[in-house]
Amino acid sequence: MTIKFKPLHDRVLVKRIDSEEKTKSGIIIPDTAKEKPQEGEILAVGTGIRADNGTIHALDVKPGDRVLFGKWSGTEIKIDGGDFIVMKESDIMGVLVQ
Repeated sequence: MTIKFKPLHDRVLVKRIDSEEKTKSGIIIPDTAKEKPQEGEILAVGTGIRADNGTIHALDVKPGDRVLFGKWSGTEIKIDGGDFIVMKESDIMGVLVQ
């Protein structure tokens, strides 16, 4: 997937990963009862954050990482009809290790 967007500095572009349509016991969850998933995949990252001395510290996440983030993190945007989130790296709670 090629995205025509490059985040700046310590920001990342995230695509939400949809949650399950039904519970483990088989109950189907209607769209109106679902919460937005708080898990996503990093699609693009900025160059890093600039320290006071001028050096740039690279981000800890990279494209392809699956991450968890807060419910109200970032700003939702639309690019080429797709829904994405731009957030600071500090809004990410952690990377899911497979």
